[in-house]
Amino acid sequence: MKTLIALFILTAASLSAAPPPLIDRLNDEHARGQNQWIYNDFQKAFAEAKRTGKPIFVTFRCVPCKECKAFDAEVAQNSKVIRELAAKHFISLRQVEMKGVDLSLFQFDYDLNWAAIFMNADGTIYSRYGTQSEAGADAYNSVESLEKTMRRVLTLHANAANYKKYLADKRGKPKSYKTAMEMPGLENKEQYRKATQVNNCIHCHNIHDAENHQLHLEGKMTNDKLWRYPLPKNIGLVIDPKDGLKISRVIKGSPAETSGLKAGQSIAYMNDQLILSIADIQWVLHHLPNTSTQIRIRPWNSSREHILRTRVGWKRTDISWRGSLWNLHPRLRVYMPSAKPNELKKLKLPAGQHALKVQWINNGSAEGQAALKAGLKLNDFIIAMAGKPFLKAMDHDKFNALVKLNYKSGQKLPLTLIRNGKRIEFQWPLQ
Repeated sequence: MKTLIALFILTAASLSAAPPPLIDRLNDEHARGQNQWIYNDFQKAFAEAKRTGKPIFVTFRCVPCKECKAFDAEVAQNSKVIRELAAKHFISLRQVEMKGVDLSLFQFDYDLNWAAIFMNADGTIYSRYGTQSEAGADAYNSVESLEKTMRRVLTLHANAANYKKYLADKRGKPKSYKTAMEMPGLENKEQYRKATQVNNCIHCHNIHDAENHQLHLEGKMTNDKLWRYPLPKNIGLVIDPKDGLKISRVIKGSPAETSGLKAGQSIAYMNDQLILSIADIQWVLHHLPNTSTQIRIRPWNSSREHILRTRVGWKRTDISWRGSLWNLHPRLRVYMPSAKPNELKKLKLPAGQHALKVQWINNGSAEGQAALKAGLKLNDFIIAMAGKPFLKAMDHDKFNALVKLNYKSGQKLPLTLIRNGKRIEFQWPLQ
């Protein structure tokens, strides 16, 4: 009897020690009560897709991140049309962590806060959806274009055999590792091995973090590696965000204009890949070199193939919005928001000049300690870098990008500060 009681107590204790469901640990309110989603279980989704013959609709959502929160709410629960499409015509999977995701299969721009992949149960990739830029997290995402992409995928799925050669390159090359936990450049693995909570969830951008860190350790990191998933505007195309394929404007003097593409046309193929969304365009551009190269585009309802020729450096763009930039070397570990108008007035700077205010220094990090030791102080105002004042709007993200694109660990960052009304020339040692 005593043995049975002891066993009961141990069993009860083990049950009480079990972590709550992932949806509760991440406080994923958008997913509650939404039965159209398989939750964070891609093996179950694949099994259901094989059983039913339906295509798979996978959304990747970084639940703790504020960006894309409104769009995620629309897709996950609010939009009736998306909800019905997801429930009736797709096997829909909501993936909210990256720990066990097959990175050879699921390749996309990991700096996104919301992304989707449409695919067949045999691993064929039909389309990607989700685009982000300095214009904002939702500048290119819309319920309207997502619905159109979903309907395009359904048409493609019903006729996939006819488009097989146009889908082959939509799947990325295999990686030397399968999951994020196997990536050699992933830091803090012991923390990630614990049950997923908000503070140890592997975010999508952590995949780029690990890639960048490994390149840094190998001495192979270059700025060209950072021009990931360039926008169509880099080749001169502005795509209607509510359609995903239609050209709303062709930029004057661009490769697109020279090729003869016109506003109103809709892109069908790029370099022999079938295009269903803006993200599909970015996938093609991502895999091209940042040199003079050729891009072939054929619009819908047209037999003409337009040839675009890019120039060296065509992929360069504003990357200050990317989450993976935070952990890119050299790491600053200092937070410096834009100076407020009343603070700028007290600094007596020339009209149009901007400044940053040192608001937080991470004294628990080697980088923060190095900055403190060199003499950086809270409430310092940074007004210039390498003798050049900030004549354009400057915030912490843009400053962070500027430093990382122009300096390396081990160098010193020359800054001009104002402290208590006095100008100071400061050399910031970059760890």
